[in-house]
Amino acid sequence: MKIDHEVAFVVLTDRVGRVLMQHRGPDKRAEPGRWSPPGGLVEPGEDALTAAHRELLEETGLTATLKPCRVLDQAGADGTWVRFHVFEGSTDARQEDVVLGEGLAMQFLTLEEMGTRELASNAWALLGRE
Repeated sequence: MKIDHEVAFVVLTDRVGRVLMQHRGPDKRAEPGRWSPPGGLVEPGEDALTAAHRELLEETGLTATLKPCRVLDQAGADGTWVRFHVFEGSTDARQEDVVLGEGLAMQFLTLEEMGTRELASNAWALLGRE
């Protein structure tokens, strides 16, 4: 299996246990209009942890201490393989501290609230709940 793309995602939990989720824009190539943790492509010359920190800052305005928690390899609809690097962290940030840098919305959600949203096809796996 040849990995064609690498992506870094951040599962960021607030002090009451809600997870920060992004409502992806309709123009996104992958999973448009669905909810997923913030993240994006690992750029050339960048390691996955650096990408996770960069994406978190770009998309939310937040920083956090992150630790690697899982790596998932998944075939895309077009037959390419994607490696998902998932990092976890916690924050004292509140909803009003989040700066929307990308997407339609960025919200801290409970698991119950996530169940009422249209999630990305691999969201539960990224969250470690599959």
